[in-house]
Amino acid sequence: MARKYELQQRADAMEETRLRITEAAMELHGSVGPARTTVTAVAERAGVQRHTVYRHFPTEAELFASCTAHFAALHPWPDTDAWSRIDDPRERLATALDELYRWYEETSEMWTRILRDRELVEAIEPNLQPFYDYVGHCVATLSAGWGLRGRRKRVLEASIRHALEFATWQSLVRRGDIARSEAVNLMTALARASAS
Repeated sequence: MARKYELQQRADAMEETRLRITEAAMELHGSVGPARTTVTAVAERAGVQRHTVYRHFPTEAELFASCTAHFAALHPWPDTDAWSRIDDPRERLATALDELYRWYEETSEMWTRILRDRELVEAIEPNLQPFYDYVGHCVATLSAGWGLRGRRKRVLEASIRHALEFATWQSLVRRGDIARSEAVNLMTALARASAS
């Protein structure tokens, strides 16, 4: 019984250390960016030795995947199922954009650095694929119910995809210095225009 307790304590300690390393790396990714995050800096912030980081995460890809999963748990994407229950496609789009733009506001520091460094850090792109898939699902959900087919539907889908992009939110709200509600209204008007 004592041996089992000791093994459980050791497993708990290892999991706690793994989480500290993950959180340290995640904080550095959000503040200086993945390209400027070193194993030494992660170890110092986590309060461990470099070899401990490597023991838990032998590759950069494994550490980045752990950071991505932890960040996603702390900042879940807006719920597309709730959007699909809104019958009016214009109202559905406005609700979705408001929720997604609020999420971008909360996560913008991380997104800015991740997207800036994606050409420099090989581990980033594979971890972005689930978000690209999510955006694809958003486009399908938000382009339904407009009564369009063929070319007109493709134009609508392109306008919605453009509206969903982090770069669009960043351009309008951060660089353009307009309110989230104004950005939502602007992108909803774009979709309506593309559907007419």
